[in-house]
Amino acid sequence: MASETNFESMPRTTAVVDWEPTLPPTELIFDDGEPLETNRHRIAMNALIRSLPSAMADRDDYFVGGNMFIYYSSAQVRNKDFRGPDFFVALGVDGRTDRLGWVVWEENGRYPDVIVELMSPSTAEIDTGVKKEIYEQIFRTPDYYVFDPFDPNSLRGWHLDANQRYQPLVANEQGWLWCQRLGLWLGTWSGTIDRVGAVWLRFYDRSGNLVPLPEEAAQARADLAQQQLETAQQQGLQQGALRQLLRLLATRFGTVPPSVEQDLQALDGDRLEELVDVALAVDSLEQFVNRLS
Repeated sequence: MASETNFESMPRTTAVVDWEPTLPPTELIFDDGEPLETNRHRIAMNALIRSLPSAMADRDDYFVGGNMFIYYSSAQVRNKDFRGPDFFVALGVDGRTDRLGWVVWEENGRYPDVIVELMSPSTAEIDTGVKKEIYEQIFRTPDYYVFDPFDPNSLRGWHLDANQRYQPLVANEQGWLWCQRLGLWLGTWSGTIDRVGAVWLRFYDRSGNLVPLPEEAAQARADLAQQQLETAQQQGLQQGALRQLLRLLATRFGTVPPSVEQDLQALDGDRLEELVDVALAVDSLEQFVNRLS
């Protein structure tokens, strides 16, 4: 008969289990090789990205991205749900850091503050359904917009209310939607970008001025410089013609009264040159003054 073992009398040992918290995945995919829907979608995305620095020139604590993956959970990585927003902005972050994508756990838990999805007939249901729910319930992104670059009347937007629920934004008289986080209007603009004429989604400042693309800003500066040069040239010609006329009047009729000189200063160069012939034809300063009117 086998002897019985008294387990209670045996010395107890403590099992040591090595445990560490589950860490986020480190091998992430940042390019699925899939392009945007169309060339117009690509241009629309780049127009928003490239124009934003003009509106944010007084700060660098932001990051703007487009068609980039946003990783926010291990489950998302396991499900291989990689596709990110077409355009997004995160505020209060180091904007000088180059990023392949937006990895929430590497950004101190920060999610985008503004998201824009560029819809197409094949993505509209997802953009206004599943993605909208994710941006509202998981990301808590304050401002979310959708727009189809081939449908000028498709712009829609939502803003998180005090209960963290999306409420539809009401457009102003121009059909623009206010973006509270950026302090900008988001609206349509008809024109040519990258040689493609269409109705594009653009930013406007608080006063309703179009936020320019870099090339538009450069052209505006060039136009202003040319205008200033032409103005300076015209002023130089006007001053030269004025001096010539005053010398002629002084030679023929003596001292020119200040009131007459003041009236002449208000005239352009062409009119002053015409008055040289008048000054040569009249017999007195009084006759010349009468011809001024």
